[in-house]
Amino acid sequence: METNCEQAPAIRVTNLKKVYKLYDRPSDRLREAFGLGKRKSLAKEHYALNGINMTVQTGETVGIIGTNGSGKSTILKIITGVLNPTEGEVEVNGRISALLELGAGFNMEYNGIENIYLNGTMLGFSEKEIQQKLPAILEFADIGDYVYQPVKTYSSGMFVRLAFAVAINIEPEILIVDEALSVGDVFFQAKCYHKFEEFKQMGKTILFVSHDLGSISKYCDRVFLLNKGELLGEGSPKEMIDAYKRVLVGQYGEQEAGGDSSGEEESAPGGEITNPAGQAAPAQGQNPHLLEYGTRQAEIIEFYLTDEKGVRSNAILKGSPFTVHMSVRFYEHLPAPIFAFSVKNIMGVEITGTNTMLEKAFLDSAEAGQVKKITFTQRMTLQGGEYLLSLGVTGYNRDVFEVYHRLYDVLNITVVSDKNTVGFYDMESAVTVRDAETPG
Repeated sequence: METNCEQAPAIRVTNLKKVYKLYDRPSDRLREAFGLGKRKSLAKEHYALNGINMTVQTGETVGIIGTNGSGKSTILKIITGVLNPTEGEVEVNGRISALLELGAGFNMEYNGIENIYLNGTMLGFSEKEIQQKLPAILEFADIGDYVYQPVKTYSSGMFVRLAFAVAINIEPEILIVDEALSVGDVFFQAKCYHKFEEFKQMGKTILFVSHDLGSISKYCDRVFLLNKGELLGEGSPKEMIDAYKRVLVGQYGEQEAGGDSSGEEESAPGGEITNPAGQAAPAQGQNPHLLEYGTRQAEIIEFYLTDEKGVRSNAILKGSPFTVHMSVRFYEHLPAPIFAFSVKNIMGVEITGTNTMLEKAFLDSAEAGQVKKITFTQRMTLQGGEYLLSLGVTGYNRDVFEVYHRLYDVLNITVVSDKNTVGFYDMESAVTVRDAETPG
């Protein structure tokens, strides 16, 4: 007889639904509770989650992104048992530590030490086990003698530091985080992210919700995209972040996020994107599977890079000037178009970028039929390696932000360097070393 050695997933969500009843008046809720009035329900049903299917394998770091009201926090609360689903099943294999609403369960009259024992007991630890973990919790929280004072006397910063320290030091098998890594001051945030990286290196399962797309891109193996209670797609961080940006501007199509290449646009820029003369304008380092969208009231018809000598090239020498070129054709009057570029690394983390509004370089209108040529010239200070260039033309219509045309990851930039420093870019430091003067 064969034995199935496959490990069960850490989290499996099947056909999960959460429905809330919304009433026009409080009295309608009361009348329905007592069976008064019409047989027809007085409530409107709101689906916070509608048929969600999601699997997180043991050892994975998985992100959930989406706009406010998309159901991100709701699904985490159901997984952790804070909320009950209306329909569907949740299977969890492993001890969970959830950083959802930090400090929930704290007794404001107790001091810090007493609350540590209270929370530890609620999580299933014995007094002896909590005592063993106490030094690590106190060291992480770093609030000094305030730990012996009632928590009602704490500042908000001290409160979240203690709550985070308790939650992060119970050695869970599954860590669930909802925007909790941005608590406290900048030094404590750095400590939180370091602990997060430790968990990832230890092979812990992590389910991570954040609006910080840089952190999602950096830490996550896979990402789920939610919108209005629906699961729009799953895939790599880069794919889902690009799809999420389309959701933000109301230009997401049903076939755009599927976690594979079939969800990408088929148009190659050498075909549909042409120069003002109507000829195809492929650029060196061009992406054949770029993601593009927009209202097309204006269109980017040509784009390329030039090096310090003005030669078209996608290989730029570190420390040298280079220029981003784009040409935009307008199909109707636009009062104040904004031209922009941004640069990501290959993991999808946006590193830098700017636009004509920020630079105060172009604040005029554009008319139908016009073609504008835009250049951004700067010195290349990024470390040697491979990067991706995105371009866009956007604007505001009566205070509503609109994307006229956006090209994601349209060009590859290769930075050639014989000296790489630490981080994303070079500080171009001037260094001096000299002997100290000896006192006479």
